[in-house]
Amino acid sequence: MPILEEGEIIRETYEVERFLGQGAFAEVYRVRHRFLGRQAMKVFKRTGMTVAEIEEMLGEAIMLSRIGHPNIVRVFDANVMETGKGLCGYFTMENVSGGSLEKFWHSHGTNFVPVETTVDLMKQVCRGLSVAHRQNPPVIHRDIKPQNILVGYEPEGLRARVGDFGLAKKVNPLTLLATAAGTLSFKAPEAFSESKGDSCAGDVWALGTTLYLLLTDTLPFELPDDLGWGSQDLFQGKIKPASETNPGVNASLDGIIARSLEIKSENRFKNACELLAALEAWKSGEEFPPAKAKGGISEMSKTALGGKHSAPDEDEAGQMAQKAIELKKAGRLADAADIMEEAFNKWPDLRGKYAHQVKLWRCGVSM
Repeated sequence: MPILEEGEIIRETYEVERFLGQGAFAEVYRVRHRFLGRQAMKVFKRTGMTVAEIEEMLGEAIMLSRIGHPNIVRVFDANVMETGKGLCGYFTMENVSGGSLEKFWHSHGTNFVPVETTVDLMKQVCRGLSVAHRQNPPVIHRDIKPQNILVGYEPEGLRARVGDFGLAKKVNPLTLLATAAGTLSFKAPEAFSESKGDSCAGDVWALGTTLYLLLTDTLPFELPDDLGWGSQDLFQGKIKPASETNPGVNASLDGIIARSLEIKSENRFKNACELLAALEAWKSGEEFPPAKAKGGISEMSKTALGGKHSAPDEDEAGQMAQKAIELKKAGRLADAADIMEEAFNKWPDLRGKYAHQVKLWRCGVSM
């Protein structure tokens, strides 16, 4: 049973609108602030803690508030609340209606995400993560993956935000390493060694894996189903260049990916700052239309991350788009933009048709 219920009022300030999802340690809800509108609320599952224990759990919120960057999820509030299950800690952050980068990826159906869009989003992710990597000592995320990157429309266009710093950690100032943690399919080879080390270069590996996934709809290495921290001989052979799968990828982008995914950490980009510099210098050279996957991959090609995903639904998406337009006519531009972004993930063709309007709505312009 979820900790909170729809319609519940929290601290006379937040109204719970709906349950969004959960991880190992927390549940996430969409809430409406009494004065500031929609936000996302992360509620820790562990109940009955002392205030001191809750303060320790709120370390993620404190870290995020101190880093502060347009490409890192903003935190608005952190506190405790009484629930039917006991005292719980929570924090609120910006709500991104478009959802995760994983949803954005899925919304493109059998087409690859356009190369220019992919590179732009990854540059934004690197900008946000670079702030953490430049801390003294550096802060490493340890769980970079599409599910932990949020993507939504702003007046200037798509904006990516790095979220879920729940596993983030300062490295040892002498070794610049920390104990590895996170999602195994995005972990670097050194995370599976006896030392189980993690570093800024480990975050770079996860960034390179994400970049490769967006460009090819596959992970760079084929990993066993029973993958565990003690697994051996995982990264054999060379990575298939992304350009062999996606005709929009050129040799220079292949080179950036290859360096991000070097088996030896010392041969990789040292941190997100170096990867960002490489992506900033990259030029596409030629424009390509959205490309379908080569090699006879079926319409269910986006299966690399596993899990169940709702199939594209043109009728439902159309109904949501119509509702958004009605809200726009009523002057509720923010709500209209939120619903339209959700519709994009139901039917990818809507993105090209209405993305410009959503950007205008985010500016407060009704068109």
